[in-house]
Amino acid sequence: MNRQAVHLKAHEVAPVGLWSLRAGAPTVATVVSLNFPGLAPDTRDLMRRFTRAALQCLVNTGARPVLVDSSARQLPDPSVPAAADAVLVLGGGDVDPALYGGEGAVPHAYGVDRRADLYTLDLLRRTLDRDVPLLAVGRGSQLLNLACGGTLVPDLGAGHGHRREPGSPMCPEEQVVLTPGSTLAGVLGAQRLTVRSDHHQAVDVVAPRLRVAAVAEDGVVEATEHRDHPWAVGVQWHPEDSYGSAADRGRLFSAFVAQAESGRHRAPKPQVLAA
Repeated sequence: MNRQAVHLKAHEVAPVGLWSLRAGAPTVATVVSLNFPGLAPDTRDLMRRFTRAALQCLVNTGARPVLVDSSARQLPDPSVPAAADAVLVLGGGDVDPALYGGEGAVPHAYGVDRRADLYTLDLLRRTLDRDVPLLAVGRGSQLLNLACGGTLVPDLGAGHGHRREPGSPMCPEEQVVLTPGSTLAGVLGAQRLTVRSDHHQAVDVVAPRLRVAAVAEDGVVEATEHRDHPWAVGVQWHPEDSYGSAADRGRLFSAFVAQAESGRHRAPKPQVLAA
């Protein structure tokens, strides 16, 4: 069945330098739907650039990424991410509104894939149960909120400033304010950031197990952190956007990989399987 207008293949997002990683490098299961329904050429190019940048940043910081494609015809074996030292969940299409009580048509809806949503929600819960580092980006941060019992805003409406206007470039810049004392503020060493973001859905009711780590100037939640987990962070913006701040991206991914490295020694783990 042809579900997409275009197709993105795994080799197109492969990072360089895997051969140079040390044998004991921490592994990071990187979950992304490479081919969500209705994928168009411009969105495919964006997904390719973002995914490759994220994987490359992991390699550059000393981690070995393991790609987990939640849009694959045969969903990846859950034992693959379960064997990783950390989990990174990237962005993509909209989350199915039925999963958080939504009814009727959602304005500007695109790329909904309930099968991928359910797979990723289960993976997020398993990851939190395993107590390994977790970084969830964009759609990933929305799914993290759902996995912990929160809800989403199906559509922010017109003129909200979090999504590009027709005819303008993807991922406009916006300002976010970091919560003092949050893990994210400590990692990024700032109270305010200029970030690149493009979303019309957002966290609504914050899950009881999460706390707000950043908000946009209009009050929209832009980041959350788990209250009890040693290192579980969701960011609505796209730090993996290669046109954004390389310094901020490096700080965030370096801190994430450092947690993956240190956490490996807390408890025995299952054997890492080949992807």
